[in-house]
Amino acid sequence: MLVQNRAVLGSAESRRLRRKGLIPGVLYGREEPVSISIAERDLRTALTTRGGLNAVLDVVVEGGKTHSSVLKEYQQDKIRGHITHVDLQEVRLDQPIHATVPVTLHGEAAGVKEGGVLTQVTSEVTVEALPMEVPEHLEADISELQIGDTLRLSAVRLPEGVTLLDDPEEIVIASVTQPRIEEEPETTPEGGEELAEGEVAEGEEAASDEAADGDAEDGDSGSAES
Repeated sequence: MLVQNRAVLGSAESRRLRRKGLIPGVLYGREEPVSISIAERDLRTALTTRGGLNAVLDVVVEGGKTHSSVLKEYQQDKIRGHITHVDLQEVRLDQPIHATVPVTLHGEAAGVKEGGVLTQVTSEVTVEALPMEVPEHLEADISELQIGDTLRLSAVRLPEGVTLLDDPEEIVIASVTQPRIEEEPETTPEGGEELAEGEVAEGEEAASDEAADGDAEDGDSGSAES
């Protein structure tokens, strides 16, 4: 992949490059970092090969030698999703590197068929391997997971030459849990709040008072006649 030296730096120059279909970046080598620009089409093609984001790129700085490099970091436009800046790291093909590899779930969990809820807890892990042996992704088979089960990193099969740097017994990849059951709110009598034990409704209380007053008046008149 041919890249160009980027002599002029700054945000204005970076915007100008992007308008021309070029992505500004930096190549970090065993010597001094080099500011570069890469054709967006070439970079996209290189990163959609079998190696994915961990592919080894043959980077040729115009007029110079070939640098075997990997994608170290990249920035994206928050709205469009386009890559706006890249950092490349030169590597030696005979020395292992550390890389972040995505984990994809394979199969349909048995517990999901029974109504359980599948959750992917961990989506990427860190591995060590030679640059050309870093996998594009790791596959986790979830087909045997029942409700209440968890799948740990230790159950994931690794390609030959790949070593996990995360604790395989501590890292949970996925789990299947019982579905949440929402409780229905308790209903209350129409037109008012639920009454506590011993309380009476306002209308009933007024009617009771009137009845009590009536009884009192009847009692007074009776005693006067006697």
